[in-house]
Amino acid sequence: MAKYNYNDTVYVRDDSGNVDDRGRKAWIVGIFESRPGPYFDKFAEGVVYSVEFEDGSSNEIHESDLDLVEKASPATSDPGL
Repeated sequence: MAKYNYNDTVYVRDDSGNVDDRGRKAWIVGIFESRPGPYFDKFAEGVVYSVEFEDGSSNEIHESDLDLVEKASPATSDPGL
């Protein structure tokens, strides 16, 4: 089960394997609990998130490389809204 939800605010951990993204603030914009293709083979087992950074760029990052800053309000955490 995913630790974070849509629109949660996170930081990329300082010890993340994503060296270029370390310390950056981002929002969860996608959650991959299953692996939809070979692109995800490079990640360890577990949940992978698509995150969008403050500058509008985005990346996929493993759950273990993220720390929560702020949970999104229930009204904004449902991707179906």
